[in-house]
Amino acid sequence: MVDDVPESLLEVRDDVARFLMSYKFAIETVMARVNVLNEEFRYVHDYNPIEHVSSRLKTPSSILKKTRRRGCELSLQSIRKNILDIAGIRITCSFISDVHSIRDMLVGHEDMVIREVKDYVDVPKANGYRSLHLIVEAPVHMSDRSTQVPVEIQIRTIAMDFWASLEHKIYYKYAQDVPQNLLDELKEAAETANRLDVTMERLHDEVRELGERVSEQSLPGPAELRTLNLAEELLRALATRRE
Repeated sequence: MVDDVPESLLEVRDDVARFLMSYKFAIETVMARVNVLNEEFRYVHDYNPIEHVSSRLKTPSSILKKTRRRGCELSLQSIRKNILDIAGIRITCSFISDVHSIRDMLVGHEDMVIREVKDYVDVPKANGYRSLHLIVEAPVHMSDRSTQVPVEIQIRTIAMDFWASLEHKIYYKYAQDVPQNLLDELKEAAETANRLDVTMERLHDEVRELGERVSEQSLPGPAELRTLNLAEELLRALATRRE
């Protein structure tokens, strides 16, 4: 025993710590893949569809509240099976088409298993909510075990994210009991946000098509220039080391 704490409680404490650490490591594993895509688009391609990336790990109290709401058994095994959004990553994109493009890039990794897909972009919720939700299982290798840990990935546009953030704040303020007139206005705002997304993507496509016609003059584009600059930096570094 340590400080008069029973050994059985210490074992439970260690089990809970390992449980939460596995989700933390799973977030880091998936974030590494997202960051690779982000860096590749930034330095190699003309256009980066990723605007912002964030992650979060549910607190123990939040996990317990959701477990009780769902009527699940209060055991680590039951929680792992039934609560799939303990680890979460949100990717904010520029345009609607980027949402599905990033999904395809992420699920292309052989060691990441897709457990669940909920496409609220093509089929929004009744309240107007739009987002693409993926539950992936990421490999986590610890000192004495290897396991697949679920991570929820939400992919949405800037407009979808703004609306979802506002809706969350309103529900929190009214303790989930939101007046019907506000619900109606929220749904109307969701439709307005979607029209904005559609319009901006159309304008983006038109500008890109115009740029492609202009680029036929064979001048190096921004991506090519960035790649050339990186190559020149590498050559200078090698030359300095030889000296």
